[in-house]
Amino acid sequence: MKQLTAKALIMAVLFVTASVLNAIAGDEIQLWGSTTCQKRFLEPGAKALEDATGVKIKVLGVGTGKGMLALFDGKTTVALASETLADAIASAQKVAREAGSEVKVPEDLQFHEITKDIIVPIVNKDNPVEQLTWAQLADLNTGKVANWQEVGGPDLPVVVVTSHAGSATKSVFQKMVMNKAPYAPGAIEVKSTRLEIGEVTMNKGGIGAVSAGFFNLNPDGAKIVKSDMIDRPLGLITIGAPAPDVQKIIDFFRSPEGQKQIID
Repeated sequence: MKQLTAKALIMAVLFVTASVLNAIAGDEIQLWGSTTCQKRFLEPGAKALEDATGVKIKVLGVGTGKGMLALFDGKTTVALASETLADAIASAQKVAREAGSEVKVPEDLQFHEITKDIIVPIVNKDNPVEQLTWAQLADLNTGKVANWQEVGGPDLPVVVVTSHAGSATKSVFQKMVMNKAPYAPGAIEVKSTRLEIGEVTMNKGGIGAVSAGFFNLNPDGAKIVKSDMIDRPLGLITIGAPAPDVQKIIDFFRSPEGQKQIID
Protein backbone atom coordinates (compact mmCIF):
# COMPACT_ATOMS: atom_id res chain seq x y z
CA MET A 1 0.00 0.00 0.00
CA LYS A 2 2.85 2.33 0.92
CA GLN A 3 4.61 1.46 -2.36
CA LEU A 4 1.43 2.20 -4.31
CA THR A 5 0.99 5.53 -2.52
CA ALA A 6 4.61 6.53 -3.20
CA LYS A 7 4.28 5.55 -6.84
CA ALA A 8 1.04 7.51 -7.15
CA LEU A 9 2.69 10.53 -5.54
CA ILE A 10 5.62 10.38 -7.97
CA MET A 11 3.25 10.09 -10.93
CA ALA A 12 1.23 13.05 -9.67
CA VAL A 13 4.37 15.19 -9.30
CA LEU A 14 5.51 14.24 -12.81
CA PHE A 15 2.08 15.05 -14.22
CA VAL A 16 1.96 18.47 -12.55
CA THR A 17 5.54 19.23 -13.66
CA ALA A 18 4.75 18.26 -17.24
CA SER A 19 1.59 20.36 -17.19
CA VAL A 20 3.49 23.39 -15.92
CA LEU A 21 6.20 22.95 -18.56
CA ASN A 22 3.60 22.58 -21.29
CA ALA A 23 1.80 25.69 -20.10
CA ILE A 24 5.05 27.66 -20.11
CA ALA A 25 5.91 26.42 -23.59
CA GLY A 26 2.42 27.17 -24.81
CA ASP A 27 2.31 30.67 -23.34
CA GLU A 28 4.14 32.15 -26.31
CA ILE A 29 2.25 31.97 -29.58
CA GLN A 30 4.25 32.29 -32.77
CA LEU A 31 2.69 34.25 -35.60
CA TRP A 32 4.34 34.00 -39.03
CA GLY A 33 3.82 36.30 -41.99
CA SER A 34 3.20 39.91 -42.93
CA THR A 35 5.72 42.47 -41.67
CA THR A 36 2.98 45.08 -42.02
CA CYS A 37 0.82 43.27 -39.45
CA GLN A 38 3.96 42.84 -37.34
CA LYS A 39 4.76 46.56 -37.26
CA ARG A 40 1.23 48.03 -37.45
CA PHE A 41 -0.36 46.30 -34.47
CA LEU A 42 1.20 43.08 -33.15
CA GLU A 43 4.53 44.37 -31.86
CA PRO A 44 3.17 47.78 -30.74
CA GLY A 45 0.31 46.04 -28.92
CA ALA A 46 2.16 42.99 -27.59
CA LYS A 47 2.49 44.24 -24.00
CA ALA A 48 -1.10 45.50 -23.83
CA LEU A 49 -2.26 42.14 -25.21
CA GLU A 50 -0.32 40.24 -22.56
CA ASP A 51 -1.56 42.54 -19.78
CA ALA A 52 -5.17 42.11 -20.87
CA THR A 53 -5.20 38.41 -21.76
CA GLY A 54 -2.02 36.79 -20.43
CA VAL A 55 -1.14 35.73 -23.99
CA LYS A 56 2.48 36.21 -25.05
CA ILE A 57 3.33 36.40 -28.73
CA LYS A 58 6.41 36.11 -30.92
CA VAL A 59 6.14 37.52 -34.43
CA LEU A 60 8.23 36.22 -37.31
CA GLY A 61 7.99 38.77 -40.11
CA VAL A 62 8.72 36.59 -43.13
CA GLY A 63 6.11 37.98 -45.52
CA THR A 64 2.55 36.87 -46.17
CA GLY A 65 3.43 34.12 -48.63
CA LYS A 66 6.01 32.43 -46.43
CA GLY A 67 3.75 32.83 -43.41
CA MET A 68 0.99 31.00 -45.24
CA LEU A 69 3.36 28.18 -46.15
CA ALA A 70 4.39 27.92 -42.48
CA LEU A 71 0.69 27.58 -41.60
CA PHE A 72 0.15 24.89 -44.24
CA ASP A 73 3.26 23.02 -43.05
CA GLY A 74 2.17 23.06 -39.40
CA LYS A 75 5.04 25.31 -38.26
CA THR A 76 2.49 27.76 -36.83
CA THR A 77 -1.23 27.77 -36.06
CA VAL A 78 -1.76 31.31 -37.31
CA ALA A 79 -0.45 33.25 -40.30
CA LEU A 80 -0.41 37.02 -40.79
CA ALA A 81 -1.69 38.49 -44.04
CA SER A 82 -1.80 42.01 -45.42
CA GLU A 83 -4.11 41.15 -48.29
CA THR A 84 -7.32 39.21 -48.86
CA LEU A 85 -7.47 35.47 -48.19
CA ALA A 86 -7.53 34.65 -51.91
CA ASP A 87 -4.52 36.86 -52.56
CA ALA A 88 -2.65 35.45 -49.54
CA ILE A 89 -3.13 31.95 -50.95
CA ALA A 90 -1.83 33.18 -54.31
CA SER A 91 1.23 34.67 -52.57
CA ALA A 92 1.95 31.32 -50.91
CA GLN A 93 1.61 29.53 -54.23
CA LYS A 94 3.99 32.01 -55.86
CA VAL A 95 6.63 31.47 -53.18
CA ALA A 96 6.27 27.70 -53.56
CA ARG A 97 6.57 27.87 -57.36
CA GLU A 98 9.73 29.96 -57.15
CA ALA A 99 11.16 27.33 -54.80
CA GLY A 100 10.27 24.61 -57.29
CA SER A 101 7.59 23.01 -55.13
CA GLU A 102 3.82 22.73 -54.94
CA VAL A 103 1.50 23.54 -52.07
CA LYS A 104 -1.71 21.89 -50.94
CA VAL A 105 -4.14 24.53 -49.70
CA PRO A 106 -6.40 23.53 -46.77
CA GLU A 107 -10.10 23.87 -47.53
CA ASP A 108 -11.16 25.41 -44.20
CA LEU A 109 -9.01 28.53 -44.01
CA GLN A 110 -10.50 31.45 -42.07
CA PHE A 111 -9.52 35.12 -42.40
CA HIS A 112 -9.90 37.29 -39.29
CA GLU A 113 -9.62 40.95 -40.28
CA ILE A 114 -8.19 43.34 -37.69
CA THR A 115 -7.88 46.62 -39.58
CA LYS A 116 -7.23 48.21 -42.98
CA ASP A 117 -3.91 49.39 -44.35
CA ILE A 118 -3.02 51.94 -46.99
CA ILE A 119 -0.20 51.40 -49.48
CA VAL A 120 1.58 54.59 -50.56
CA PRO A 121 4.02 55.25 -53.40
CA ILE A 122 7.29 56.75 -52.20
CA VAL A 123 10.14 58.61 -53.89
CA ASN A 124 13.38 60.21 -52.73
CA LYS A 125 12.70 63.33 -50.63
CA ASP A 126 14.63 65.50 -53.13
CA ASN A 127 12.41 64.46 -56.03
CA PRO A 128 10.08 67.43 -56.75
CA VAL A 129 7.26 65.20 -58.05
CA GLU A 130 4.32 65.47 -55.63
CA GLN A 131 1.51 63.54 -57.35
CA LEU A 132 1.17 60.60 -59.75
CA THR A 133 -1.79 58.84 -61.32
CA TRP A 134 -2.09 55.05 -61.24
CA ALA A 135 -1.28 55.01 -64.96
CA GLN A 136 1.93 56.96 -64.32
CA LEU A 137 2.82 54.69 -61.39
CA ALA A 138 2.30 51.65 -63.61
CA ASP A 139 4.47 53.11 -66.38
CA LEU A 140 7.25 53.99 -63.91
CA ASN A 141 7.26 50.58 -62.24
CA THR A 142 7.07 48.54 -65.44
CA GLY A 143 9.86 50.50 -67.11
CA LYS A 144 7.68 52.11 -69.77
CA VAL A 145 8.77 55.45 -68.31
CA ALA A 146 12.51 55.32 -67.69
CA ASN A 147 13.24 58.98 -66.87
CA TRP A 148 11.53 61.22 -64.34
CA GLN A 149 11.34 64.04 -66.91
CA GLU A 150 8.49 62.15 -68.60
CA VAL A 151 6.24 62.71 -65.56
CA GLY A 152 7.32 66.25 -64.72
CA GLY A 153 10.36 65.40 -62.63
CA PRO A 154 14.11 65.97 -62.96
CA ASP A 155 16.39 64.49 -65.61
CA LEU A 156 17.06 61.32 -63.66
CA PRO A 157 16.74 57.61 -64.52
CA VAL A 158 13.93 55.86 -62.67
CA VAL A 159 15.18 53.30 -60.13
CA VAL A 160 12.38 50.85 -59.32
CA VAL A 161 12.50 49.28 -55.85
CA THR A 162 10.16 46.50 -54.78
CA SER A 163 9.83 43.79 -52.18
CA HIS A 164 10.46 40.05 -52.38
CA ALA A 165 8.26 37.36 -53.92
CA GLY A 166 5.44 36.53 -51.53
CA SER A 167 5.23 40.09 -50.20
CA ALA A 168 1.56 41.09 -49.91
CA THR A 169 2.40 44.77 -50.39
CA LYS A 170 4.06 43.97 -53.70
CA SER A 171 1.24 41.66 -54.73
CA VAL A 172 -1.53 44.16 -53.97
CA PHE A 173 0.27 47.06 -55.68
CA GLN A 174 1.08 44.96 -58.73
CA LYS A 175 -2.51 43.72 -58.98
CA MET A 176 -4.34 47.00 -58.32
CA VAL A 177 -2.05 49.58 -59.91
CA MET A 178 -0.02 47.68 -62.50
CA ASN A 179 -2.74 45.32 -63.73
CA LYS A 180 -0.43 42.41 -62.86
CA ALA A 181 2.25 43.57 -65.33
CA PRO A 182 5.84 42.57 -64.49
CA TYR A 183 8.21 45.02 -62.85
CA ALA A 184 10.88 46.76 -64.91
CA PRO A 185 13.93 44.68 -65.82
CA GLY A 186 16.64 45.42 -63.28
CA ALA A 187 14.21 46.48 -60.53
CA ILE A 188 15.87 46.27 -57.12
CA GLU A 189 14.20 43.55 -55.05
CA VAL A 190 14.61 43.75 -51.28
CA LYS A 191 13.63 41.56 -48.34
CA SER A 192 11.77 44.07 -46.16
CA THR A 193 9.90 47.37 -46.11
CA ARG A 194 12.71 48.91 -44.09
CA LEU A 195 15.18 48.06 -46.86
CA GLU A 196 12.80 49.35 -49.54
CA ILE A 197 12.61 52.74 -47.85
CA GLY A 198 16.40 52.66 -47.48
CA GLU A 199 16.94 52.01 -51.19
CA VAL A 200 14.63 54.86 -52.19
CA THR A 201 16.49 57.09 -49.72
CA MET A 202 19.85 56.21 -51.30
CA ASN A 203 18.69 56.56 -54.92
CA LYS A 204 17.70 60.05 -56.12
CA GLY A 205 15.57 58.45 -58.84
CA GLY A 206 14.12 55.76 -56.59
CA ILE A 207 10.45 54.78 -56.42
CA GLY A 208 8.75 52.19 -54.20
CA ALA A 209 5.40 51.35 -52.63
CA VAL A 210 5.04 50.56 -48.91
CA SER A 211 2.58 50.46 -46.02
CA ALA A 212 1.68 53.99 -44.91
CA GLY A 213 1.73 52.95 -41.26
CA PHE A 214 5.17 51.39 -41.57
CA PHE A 215 6.48 54.41 -43.51
CA ASN A 216 5.22 56.84 -40.87
CA LEU A 217 7.31 55.05 -38.24
CA ASN A 218 10.54 55.97 -40.02
CA PRO A 219 10.38 57.76 -43.39
CA ASP A 220 14.16 58.20 -43.53
CA GLY A 221 15.04 60.18 -46.69
CA ALA A 222 11.91 59.33 -48.67
CA LYS A 223 8.52 60.99 -49.07
CA ILE A 224 5.00 59.95 -50.01
CA VAL A 225 3.66 60.90 -53.44
CA LYS A 226 -0.07 61.62 -53.62
CA SER A 227 -2.21 59.20 -55.62
CA ASP A 228 -5.58 57.47 -55.51
CA MET A 229 -6.04 55.31 -52.41
CA ILE A 230 -4.61 51.80 -52.45
CA ASP A 231 -6.01 49.86 -49.49
CA ARG A 232 -6.05 46.25 -48.27
CA PRO A 233 -7.10 44.28 -45.16
CA LEU A 234 -4.74 43.21 -42.38
CA GLY A 235 -5.58 40.08 -40.43
CA LEU A 236 -4.84 36.65 -39.05
CA ILE A 237 -5.47 33.41 -40.92
CA THR A 238 -6.17 30.05 -39.28
CA ILE A 239 -7.04 26.58 -40.46
CA GLY A 240 -10.56 26.12 -39.13
CA ALA A 241 -11.68 27.90 -35.97
CA PRO A 242 -8.92 29.69 -34.02
CA ALA A 243 -7.46 28.02 -30.95
CA PRO A 244 -8.64 29.70 -27.70
CA ASP A 245 -5.46 31.78 -27.23
CA VAL A 246 -5.47 32.84 -30.88
CA GLN A 247 -9.10 33.89 -30.48
CA LYS A 248 -8.01 36.03 -27.52
CA ILE A 249 -5.52 37.80 -29.81
CA ILE A 250 -8.22 38.43 -32.41
CA ASP A 251 -10.76 39.63 -29.86
CA PHE A 252 -8.26 41.93 -28.16
CA PHE A 253 -7.13 43.72 -31.32
CA ARG A 254 -10.74 44.10 -32.44
CA SER A 255 -11.67 45.66 -29.08
CA PRO A 256 -11.56 49.44 -28.45
CA GLU A 257 -8.41 49.00 -26.34
CA GLY A 258 -6.77 46.86 -28.99
CA GLN A 259 -7.63 49.31 -31.75
CA LYS A 260 -5.74 51.97 -29.79
CA GLN A 261 -2.54 49.93 -30.23
CA ILE A 262 -2.65 50.11 -34.03
CA ILE A 263 -0.05 52.43 -35.55
CA ASP A 264 -1.56 54.73 -38.18
